[in-house]
Amino acid sequence: MTESSIEPVLGIIGGSGVYDIAGLKNTQWRKIDSPWGQPSDALLCGELDGQKLVFLPRHGRGHRHSPTTINYRANIDAMKRAGVTEIVSLSACGSFREEYPPGTFVLVDQFIDRTFAREKSFFGTGMVAHVSMAHPVCSRLGNALAEAAAEEGIAFHRGGTYLVMEGPQFSSLAESKLYKAWGCDVIGMTNMPEAKLAREAELCYATVAMVTDFDCWHPDHDHVQVADIVRVLMSNADKARGLVKRVAPKLRTKRPSCWAGCNTVLDVAMITAPEARDPAVLKKLDAVAGRVLKA
Repeated sequence: MTESSIEPVLGIIGGSGVYDIAGLKNTQWRKIDSPWGQPSDALLCGELDGQKLVFLPRHGRGHRHSPTTINYRANIDAMKRAGVTEIVSLSACGSFREEYPPGTFVLVDQFIDRTFAREKSFFGTGMVAHVSMAHPVCSRLGNALAEAAAEEGIAFHRGGTYLVMEGPQFSSLAESKLYKAWGCDVIGMTNMPEAKLAREAELCYATVAMVTDFDCWHPDHDHVQVADIVRVLMSNADKARGLVKRVAPKLRTKRPSCWAGCNTVLDVAMITAPEARDPAVLKKLDAVAGRVLKA
């Protein structure tokens, strides 16, 4: 099969409330094994307006996994094995900007990774690779999301920096003020190392950061309450379903490659000499890096 004959498959990572989309057809939950461990859940595969979709509950159905215990490598590997070519990450977040109140969607284009207890790469001893994260979000995918959000009438902002904290606790007041002073726009717990792993797997990736609160820097919102967040989450889920329904048909056109270069980053990333590569590691990389390892 040539690259130009491969149909785009849109992957959605987010909460289970997003999956109840009117018009989603031929649905099937598929359990996909990964050499990197167990993904958060089975994958819900279906079609929407002619576009193949694959949904993954990031925390598992019933919210079983904390941001730290999510197996991000298994999640991205499973999406790749399911044929996914691009991922839209739907993520709840706090806002550092007055003009981004709860209910606003921010299409971020940069990240600051402050996590410290997670496996962050498919590569390592036995097979080393270094991918660029200068521009971690696929601009082509971001354009489609911006068009879809505008058509859906969703209040959104294009561009911004997402500070990814370890969690599961929310920020201290000192931390919140520090991150705001850094110029960050939103804060969350889940998009790293997800974005890094998607890049290593040569998948287009974009984040829709859905604001639920002002974090604790705001004098009128100095205590983030789960009950308040859940209330906004339910409203954001309605908007997210509309966004997915709008963006899906924009991505169904076959294409030979991503003009942002997302699907060819490994061409210049491998550094371990062929004779020094560990066969056991290569076997685990069959889905993530098979395109270049088999070349």
